[in-house]
Amino acid sequence: MAKAKTAYVCNECGSEHTKWQGQCTDCGAWNSLSEIVVSPAKAAPAATRRGGYAGDASAPRVLSLVDVAQTVEARTSIGIGELDRVLGGGLVDGSVVLIGGDPGIGKSTLLLQMLGALGERLSGLYVTGEESLAQVAARAQRLGLPLAPLRALAETCVERIIEHAAAQKPRVLIVDSIQTIWTELLTAAPGSVSQVRESAAKLTRFAKETGISVFLVGHVTKEGGIAGPRVLEHMVDAVLYFEGESGSRFRVLRAFKNRFGAVNELGVFAMSEKGLREVPNPSAIFLSAHAGPTPGSAVMVTREGTRPLLVEVQALVDQSPLANPRRVALGLEQNRLAMLLAVLHRHGGAAVYDQDVFVNVVGGIRVQETAADLPILFAILSSFRDRPLPDKLVAFGEVGLSGEIRPVPNGEERLKEAATHGFLKAVVPKANAPKKSRVGDMDVVGVERLSEALGAIL
Repeated sequence: MAKAKTAYVCNECGSEHTKWQGQCTDCGAWNSLSEIVVSPAKAAPAATRRGGYAGDASAPRVLSLVDVAQTVEARTSIGIGELDRVLGGGLVDGSVVLIGGDPGIGKSTLLLQMLGALGERLSGLYVTGEESLAQVAARAQRLGLPLAPLRALAETCVERIIEHAAAQKPRVLIVDSIQTIWTELLTAAPGSVSQVRESAAKLTRFAKETGISVFLVGHVTKEGGIAGPRVLEHMVDAVLYFEGESGSRFRVLRAFKNRFGAVNELGVFAMSEKGLREVPNPSAIFLSAHAGPTPGSAVMVTREGTRPLLVEVQALVDQSPLANPRRVALGLEQNRLAMLLAVLHRHGGAAVYDQDVFVNVVGGIRVQETAADLPILFAILSSFRDRPLPDKLVAFGEVGLSGEIRPVPNGEERLKEAATHGFLKAVVPKANAPKKSRVGDMDVVGVERLSEALGAIL
């Protein structure tokens, strides 16, 4: 077999070079050249020329979307509710899913449990490039999984992995991890940008041609992103991140990209001796069990993906000894906190320009929507005046620069979630308030201005 022709491409500007050199001559970046395979384009096999919808192996042609919409993508339930939710309802044939997370957070455990949950319904193949087969078997025994339907392979060459998968014909293929996989066409070391990109491209092509669902485990960098080229996230159909605070047994699986479901969908798990266990009611774990009303604590209803979540936000306002007081936001956007403090001063009459302000969202949740504005201001004002908020109070709403309270999407669902958990009073934008002033046993107060909202709680 003739050796494949290779070239070197700059990761910064994309320029191509015939040989490796320390600096890119086009953009001046150092150590940015990575080796790639240069091969002539080939016609796609008949199996992949589907003419726009499944089952048609003829040549591509123009179709009406009415005909295409009649074919619905087949989904298979895994049996792990939180994982099914994050994936958008289950496994899609031929999909490629990339799962990233810190070392030891539970990526391999979750995927092994997934194969155990599928059992005999869908055959699976677990390819390990970091552990031995004995270690994988020991983990499966510790998790209490049936060993008979679980098949594993210790291999790192992507060509041989595809050969074994083509012979075994599994419905689900797990590769742990993509940073250990290498291709014979390149001389670069495993884990390099070129090896990761080429190996992922081969596995993605194999998944689309055969209809096998492929799961790739990815390492993360110290900044928290997937290690390797950014194009890796564009190749796959879904990108899931495993998150969790050190010392906490709770894990959060978040979808950052999903071609078959909602993004920012959230799945919550708890790590136990028998592996990851689902948390069907995550609102309960994100609410602190205070003995009584506590200054600086407010409860908000945020929305993650397709479901509302009750989350506690805590604030601490203290006299600052510094010329420039500190503004620290954990789980929130730093610049938005500074804006809200200015609105609180101008339209709420609370001057905290000489105070250190610390805001934290309990449970390690990152809140990115504007519905958290109003409860954040409630928590800050409560800590600043050292007065607890009324018991069983919940709030949500966007705060504008002129002090108006703007509505947020899905207000009715948020109120129902709060009423289900026994809250007795809600302060919400007037446009989100129902026609009746009560939802179950909960009184709902609709406000239009920040001054009205502060008057409703003080």
